[in-house]
Amino acid sequence: MPEASEPKYRQIAQDLMRKIESGVLEPGAQLLNEKEFRDEYTASRNTVRDAIKWLTIRGLVVTRPGQGTFVRKQPQPFVTTLSADSESGMAGGEGAAAFAEIRERQRQKREHGSQDSPDEEPRASKPTVEVKGAPDYVAERLRIETDEEVIARHQEFYVGSTAWSLQTTFYPMALVERGATDLLRPHDFTSGTVEYLRERLGLDACGSRLRILVRAPNENEARFFGLPDDGRISVVSLIRTGYENRLTEGPYPFRVTFTILPADRNQFVMNEGKFPEELAAPARDQ
Repeated sequence: MPEASEPKYRQIAQDLMRKIESGVLEPGAQLLNEKEFRDEYTASRNTVRDAIKWLTIRGLVVTRPGQGTFVRKQPQPFVTTLSADSESGMAGGEGAAAFAEIRERQRQKREHGSQDSPDEEPRASKPTVEVKGAPDYVAERLRIETDEEVIARHQEFYVGSTAWSLQTTFYPMALVERGATDLLRPHDFTSGTVEYLRERLGLDACGSRLRILVRAPNENEARFFGLPDDGRISVVSLIRTGYENRLTEGPYPFRVTFTILPADRNQFVMNEGKFPEELAAPARDQ
């Protein structure tokens, strides 16, 4: 047990945390019930409840109504390399490049003798396509009027059976009016949408800007990722705006992609200058 100067509930919680981290309490194991905890730690009901709450907030246990409290299986972090272009190299959880990074990480793990589950193949749902009025946060990025028509292309991404990310890309309807009608079709673009727009419209994609936000999940995101509905596990929102080169206006936005990833199973890395060839492994800061 920790030093007596610690509050009683913290002493209990930290004792249980050590047992979880050492494997004495394995993922899925059921903790003692409230009465058993009170007897074992000579603690009041409120103290025991505060200890369980402390562990729950840190994602170490989960309470199932009518069943009890269980050790939560900790997801193995996915490490994603953020890059400048979503279709040329590592790409912050976006598109074929992100899948290529996942497969390369799996290959490197196998070379180092990892015995992880073979059920780790990345896959994406079939795109769903919707024509809708642009919300203000989309209109702002695309430099159009709020409620002006946009094409929204949405996909769900998985690694094996694990829900990995949600992604929605918005395109101004002007691209369809210029001839990019395949944006309205619910299929993947083999060479990527940027290449399609280049071939179809002569669009000159010249760069992108990535914004990173952290917030509580909404109801749909919590359900898809299996997150607690009280917001204690955040999601990371990657907002990547793609720009085309317009001779008279300079870089001008032609799409914006919102990629949502749960913070409990994702880490991000950025490389600069010279760095090792192998992909970065998950990191710890405590």
